[in-house]
Amino acid sequence: MDANWLCFDPAPTKPSFTPPLGAVDAHCHVFGPGDVFPFAPERKYTPCDAGRDILYGLRDFLGFSRNVVVQATCHGKDNRAMVDALTHANGRARGVADVKADISHDELAAMHEAGVRGVRFNYVKRLVDPKPDEYYRGIIEKIAAFGWHVVIYFEAADLAEKRDFFLSLPTTLVVDHMGRPDVTKDVDGPEFAPFLKFMENDNIWCKVTCPERLSKSGPPTYDDFVPFARKVVETYPDRVIWGTDWPHPNLNMVGHMPDDGWLVDIIPRIAPTAELQRKLLVDNPMRLYWPEERP
Repeated sequence: MDANWLCFDPAPTKPSFTPPLGAVDAHCHVFGPGDVFPFAPERKYTPCDAGRDILYGLRDFLGFSRNVVVQATCHGKDNRAMVDALTHANGRARGVADVKADISHDELAAMHEAGVRGVRFNYVKRLVDPKPDEYYRGIIEKIAAFGWHVVIYFEAADLAEKRDFFLSLPTTLVVDHMGRPDVTKDVDGPEFAPFLKFMENDNIWCKVTCPERLSKSGPPTYDDFVPFARKVVETYPDRVIWGTDWPHPNLNMVGHMPDDGWLVDIIPRIAPTAELQRKLLVDNPMRLYWPEERP
């Protein structure tokens, strides 16, 4: 792994907050193990190994029932580690893939059978080299047959440029990490307002995730992150989901590795009622990833 890589906390604290029955960690990753699932030659970072067995042990320890495993950029378009995690989850995990434009229907069908329910488009230039709009439209045409959604990851400054394109897409869009706002600003100020306006569109969902990436005030409470996440949860309670982001990819991390117990204990501060907590952790992710199990 990279010399300055921070490995995940091997012994997180037990959170004080108990998630509701059926709670979903809706944003996490697996890294390798590299000797079984090699990292991509074009990767921008080389992480520690962080495989499915550790992830699912953490799930149980934190009090969650299910996971959504998002393809990690260190694996590029090779989704084997993520799919392997799904096939060993006994139906308790779904996946989000990163695919090439020339992927075949049969390849998509195999991933759908394994539990993949979406694709991720990454626009963060320090992580990947984004493609032209038509490249992504071609992928959306292919996944339409499976009813998959699209996860979009971008910096706050990129929204103005990409907004019209995003709104033209005929599918559900799930925004990673609230579009990476500057949480040192006023939550009701002009900087965050465009994102809240973007969220007015009924097909836009949001992950209220990654205080360890966004916060400047830092652990264990990440106080500056809380107002932004709470604003989104309370304004759009039916289109928000939450996840740990384990094992916490380090690029532009704020210089520490978070304790996952701390992250869980933020939940009642951003979703202060039992109803909001259930929507955030159970109802919304089940509607998006396990619709066949909903009554």
